[in-house]
Amino acid sequence: MHLQGAEPFLLAGGAHGVLLIHGFTGLPAELRLMGEHLHAQGFTVLAIRLAGHGTTVEDLSRMAHEDWMDSVRDGYAILSGICTRISVVGHSMGAVFAMLLSAEAETARVVSLCAPVMIAPEQGIEHLPTRAASVDRYVPKARRTLHNVPQGANNTYRRMPLISIHEMMDVIAVLRREIGRVTVPILIAHGARDHTADPRSADYLYEHVGSTQREKYILPDAGHLLPLEAGIRELVFARTAAFLLADAAQEREL
Repeated sequence: MHLQGAEPFLLAGGAHGVLLIHGFTGLPAELRLMGEHLHAQGFTVLAIRLAGHGTTVEDLSRMAHEDWMDSVRDGYAILSGICTRISVVGHSMGAVFAMLLSAEAETARVVSLCAPVMIAPEQGIEHLPTRAASVDRYVPKARRTLHNVPQGANNTYRRMPLISIHEMMDVIAVLRREIGRVTVPILIAHGARDHTADPRSADYLYEHVGSTQREKYILPDAGHLLPLEAGIRELVFARTAAFLLADAAQEREL
C-alpha cells in the first residue's frame, strides 16, 4: 500500500529523457510540477519512488542506501528503453543519487537541487545516536501544509527512523569520496535560506566536481523545497529547462 503521491509517474515526450529523484522521506509528487514543466518543453520525464518511501516508516527503516541507489538504477534502465539521451535531476538526497548515477552510467547532464553535502547546523546532526543505538528508534517529523501544490506532496512521513538517517549520511560520505568522478555538465542550485542542507554544500560541489562545465545558481530568498516554493519554483524550473536544453541549442548553432 502506497501513500497518495507516492506513485512514480511517466510523462512521454521526446528522445531526451529526464529522470527525477525525490529526497529523503519524500515522494514523487514533490517533483510533479517540475516534471510537467519539463514535459511541456519536450522532454520525456520519469519520476521514481525510492525504496521504502511512500509506504511506512517501518519499511523505510529496513532499507539501506544501496536499496535507494538500486531504485535509481531501475529508473534509469526504464528510461533508457524509451529515450536516446538521459539527464538526471535530483532534489536533496535525490541530488546525491543523481550525481552518483552520472558517475556510473551514461548521462547527458545533471541538476542538483539543494544537495545536502553538509547538513545545516539547525538540524543538530551531531546529536544523532550511534548506529547501534538508532535501531528501532524514530523522531517526529512536522506535518507539511504547503498550498497550491499536488496534494500528495504533503503526505510525508510523520516520523523518521534514526537508522535511515545513518544511511543518508553514509551515501553523502560516498558522494564526497566519488565527487571527482562526476564529470558531466552540472547545474548546482541551492537556496540561501536552506535550513536543511547547508548552503555551503553548493560551494563544496562547485569546487570538487570533476565537471569542466558547471554552473552555480543561488536563490537568495529560497529555502530547501525548491521544487515546491511558490515564486521560487518557477525560477528553478526555467533555469533547469534552459540548462537541459543547452546542448540542443548548441547543436542547432553548429
